[in-house]
Amino acid sequence: MATILIIEDDDVIAEFMGAVLEKEKHTIYIARSALEGLSTYRMWPVDLILLDLGLPDQDGMDVLKSIRAASSIPIIIISARDHEDHKVEALDLGADDYITKPFGTPELLARIRTALRHAAAHSNTQEVKQIINGDLCIDIEHHQVTKRGQIIHLTPNEYKIIQVLGENMGKVLTHTFISQKVWGPYSNESQTLRVNMSNIRKKIEENPVEPEYILTEIGIGYRMLETKKAVD
Repeated sequence: MATILIIEDDDVIAEFMGAVLEKEKHTIYIARSALEGLSTYRMWPVDLILLDLGLPDQDGMDVLKSIRAASSIPIIIISARDHEDHKVEALDLGADDYITKPFGTPELLARIRTALRHAAAHSNTQEVKQIINGDLCIDIEHHQVTKRGQIIHLTPNEYKIIQVLGENMGKVLTHTFISQKVWGPYSNESQTLRVNMSNIRKKIEENPVEPEYILTEIGIGYRMLETKKAVD
């Protein structure tokens, strides 16, 4: 079980999240301001942070910047700000995910599980040579993708895109983040990325219109979903 810090000034939401997570056997700290949140984060070891943006003493974006400058701890934004620009900004600043209020318990728990799994995978010092997701295998050592053992023929850029998504499985990646990982630090190849993504889906999805592996986060970017292996 994980130790989770909730930075949220709304007592009802904070207590609701705390009760839900304690029922799942997580250890919970609740902070109701940016100052209290940063103090708690620095004082106690935590595994994940749930961060509201509308804090009374400081904008949550500044809290995100401060924590991310020193740590790669998973941070999930919990906010009533549902404009795409806010989501893109938070994700580009290093948030692992973004949940818009109001939200349900299953969504909250699923996002937390994904963020914790992603963090655990990255904490493993052994170099990952393969990423397995359902029937899909991304072979990093050989720059090759297979599905049910069959090689999927990808262009070099298509492979890079799939590798970036696979290495961040479950996490929303913005168009800018993926573009810069594939085409360089100053690139903004959003349209080229969309074309490549369309081609990738035609090659890996059973039905590109209803993707099983790569989900579009409209106006923001893409997320590789964790997928179960098909039953033989």
